[in-house]
Amino acid sequence: MHKTYHAIGLMSGSSLDGLDIAYCRLDWDGISVVNWHLEKAETLSFSDIWVKRLAALPEQNALTFAQTDIYFAYYMGGLVNEFINKHQIGPLDFIASHGHTIFHDPSKRYSVQIGNGNALAATTGKTVICDFRMQDVALNGEGAPLAPLADAYLFPGYDFYMNIGGIANISAQYDGKWVAFDVAPANQVFNFLSEKVGKPFDKDGEIASSGKPHPEFLEDLQSLDFFGKTYPKSMGNEWIRKEVLPLFTSSGLPLEDQMATAVEFLAQETAAAISLIRKQEHWPESSAKMLLSGGGTYNKFFVERLSKAMTSINIDIKIPESAVINYKEALLMALLGLLRLEEKPNSMPSVTGANRATVNGGIYLG
Repeated sequence: MHKTYHAIGLMSGSSLDGLDIAYCRLDWDGISVVNWHLEKAETLSFSDIWVKRLAALPEQNALTFAQTDIYFAYYMGGLVNEFINKHQIGPLDFIASHGHTIFHDPSKRYSVQIGNGNALAATTGKTVICDFRMQDVALNGEGAPLAPLADAYLFPGYDFYMNIGGIANISAQYDGKWVAFDVAPANQVFNFLSEKVGKPFDKDGEIASSGKPHPEFLEDLQSLDFFGKTYPKSMGNEWIRKEVLPLFTSSGLPLEDQMATAVEFLAQETAAAISLIRKQEHWPESSAKMLLSGGGTYNKFFVERLSKAMTSINIDIKIPESAVINYKEALLMALLGLLRLEEKPNSMPSVTGANRATVNGGIYLG
C-alpha cells in the first residue's frame, strides 16, 4: 500500500557541531522507499554551555546524567520548534531522533543516547521515535553502524559508502550482501587538534596540509587493538577520549604534524578497510565507486589524501551535492522512523552481528 510520510530527522553527532535537522518526504510502497525529497534542512549550533556539558557528561554522576537526558530533550525540542516556525513546516507525521551518544560498548551490552523521547514529544507536541540501537545490542549486535540502511534505501548504485563524521564508517554491498563498520576517528580528532589553536575545525585541511605525517606515530595509532580486529565492530566516543586523544597529546609533535598524521591515518585505514572487506567476502578487486558524505567531505586535504589511497586499490570517489553531505544522517533517522512505524527491520544483522534482524525504536505520542 502506497503511503507518503512527512518526517523530521534529528542527528547529534560526536563532533558536537550542532543538531542536524532534516524535514523530508518519503514515499513508501509497502516494501521500499520509491521516492524521497529533502524539503528543508539546517544545522543549529549548540550553545557553548551545551557543548561543554555534553563533552563532560561521561565523567559526571548518575543524577547529572539523568537530569541531562531530560534537559537535552527539552533543548532539542526548542530547536525543533524554532526550525518548524522559521520554515513554516507543513504536514509532519513524526520526529525521529538519534539523540546524543554518551556511552557505547556493545561488548558489555549497552549503547546510551540521551535526549528523552517523552520530553521531546511533550515539547514539540509531535510523535517522537528514538532509541534505534539497543534492540540490536540486546541480541548481541553492535547497534552500529546505522548508515547502511540509508545507503540501501536512499542512495543505491554505489559499491562503497563512507560517512566522515566524528567517527568515520564504511558500508559496502556486492551481490545483495551488505557489510559495514566503523573505520577510525575522524572529525573528533581533527576538531580536537584545531581547538588547540583556537579554531573549531581545520578549514579545508589547511593545518594538516602544512605538516608532515610522522611514520612512528602512525604506527602507534595503527597498533591500537581496535584496528587489528575484523568486523563487525563499532567505536565508542569514550574509547576515543581514553585511548586515542591522549596519544596525540603526548606525542610531542608539532600540531601541524599531528594533524597531517591524523589525516594520513584515516586515509590508510579506509584503504585497509576496503581491502579487508574484499578479502573476507571474496569480492572482486575490479574498479568500484564510493560515495562520500559527512562533514569531513569538506576537508579538501583529507579528500586529496584519500583519493591517492583509493587510486592504488581502484576506487573512484564520488562527492554528492552539499545537502547529502550535510544531512545524510538526519535523513537516515527519518528512514529508521518510517521503518519502525511500518514494523520493518531497521537493522542489518550482516552489518551489526546481531542474532537476527530487529525493529528498533520507541514511540512516544505527542
